[in-house]
This record gives sequence, C-alpha cells and structure tokens, in this order.
Amino acid sequence: MAGKIYGVGVGPGDPELLTFKAYRILKEVDVVCVPKSKTEKESLALSVVHRAFGREFEVLELLFPMNHDREVLKHHWDEATEKMAAIARQGRSLAFITIGDPMFYSTYAYVLERVKRNYRDIEIETVPGITAFAACSSFINEPLAEGDERLAVIPAAYGLDAIKEALQNYDNVVLMKVNRIYDEVAGLLRDMNLLDKAVFVSRCGYEDQFYSTDIAGLAGAEKDYMSVMVVRKAGWKSL
Repeated sequence: MAGKIYGVGVGPGDPELLTFKAYRILKEVDVVCVPKSKTEKESLALSVVHRAFGREFEVLELLFPMNHDREVLKHHWDEATEKMAAIARQGRSLAFITIGDPMFYSTYAYVLERVKRNYRDIEIETVPGITAFAACSSFINEPLAEGDERLAVIPAAYGLDAIKEALQNYDNVVLMKVNRIYDEVAGLLRDMNLLDKAVFVSRCGYEDQFYSTDIAGLAGAEKDYMSVMVVRKAGWKSL
C-alpha cells in the first residue's frame, strides 16, 4: 500500500507558530521533502522544523530553480513529483514543507497538481500554515484591513506597473518579497504621496525581525529575502 504525501505549511519562521497538526505530522512522517532554489542554499522551511524538533530528519532535497523558462520549470516539477511518488510507493510517508502556507505562492501547488493527475493511487493531504503577511500584521499590531476596506496581496517581483495598479485600486496593499525592487517601490510610493502610509517588515518570525516606517531611509541598504511591505492608504493608527 502506498504511503501518504502531506503538504505542510510551517509558518513564517517562528517554530511556535507551527500548528498542532503540522507538528504531529512532522513527528510521524518518514521523509521531509525540502524545496530549494539552489542546491547550496539553506532551506528556511527546514530551519523552522529543526528549531521546532531539535533533531535531524531524513531529508529529500528537491531543486526548483528560479527560472522563467516554463519548460525548465515543468521538468523540475515532474522530476520532484516522480521522486516523491517512488518513495510513497515504498509505503513510506512524506511531508513537503513550505514556509508560510502551502497554497499561497508555493511550489507545492505544482507537485499537488501532478500527484492528483498522475499518481491517483497516492493520497495527498494539505495542512495550512500561517502566512508571512498575517504574521507581519500581528508583529506590528496593526490590522491588514477593516470594515469595507479592500486588500490586495501581490508578489513585488511582478513589477512596478502591477504595484501601481494595486495601489490605485485597493485600500491596502501587501507586497511580498519586496527586497529586489525595494528602492524602485520606495520611489513609486514617494511619487504617489504614500511614503508615510507604508511599513517595511524584515524576517518576521525570526529573532532578528524588525519593522520600520522610514521607507526612504532604508533605500540603498541590502534587504533580506523575507521582506514584506504593507501600504495602508488610510494611514496607521499607532506606528
């Protein structure tokens, strides 16, 4: 009988933000699957698991390179799913771990699609996790949206045009992974008179987490991969 595959969200970084269900499953599975964009790069999701359990796991590293070539990506998605399915058909269980939530801008979605389509004999279950932007809102003690306010959550890497459109059409906007184009975003906010409506959050859930409303002052400085910016056009109540 085939083993089971789990997609497990491990939250934004703080091991105490693991759900009870995620903790139980990770304690029980045979193999932890770790998605990585580079073979030498440390996995953020695995670091959360290590801090939560304080022990080593049998790990299957799955390479998903940062590449815009759809055919290259499909090859890696197919290869990763094939490796996981082979282990599951040995009767072993696997947990594909993701930072945040596995259904929110996660490579897990492509694996899930392939298991459901091509490996129908293997059961797959998804366990939600706390998203980074939800954790950021709690960290700064400010709501993401109230009343009839409309919220947009977009990856900043899609470019300034998409960001500008979101800022024009929504009351509040969350920009995920804003590190690469931070200075350009700061310039856009300045042009739209929104610099004082934004807050930048870095490494939320980790010991060195911090936030700042000095958006212009942080321009030019190196930013961590785990960088989020939240813009609230009505302004912040206590920041």
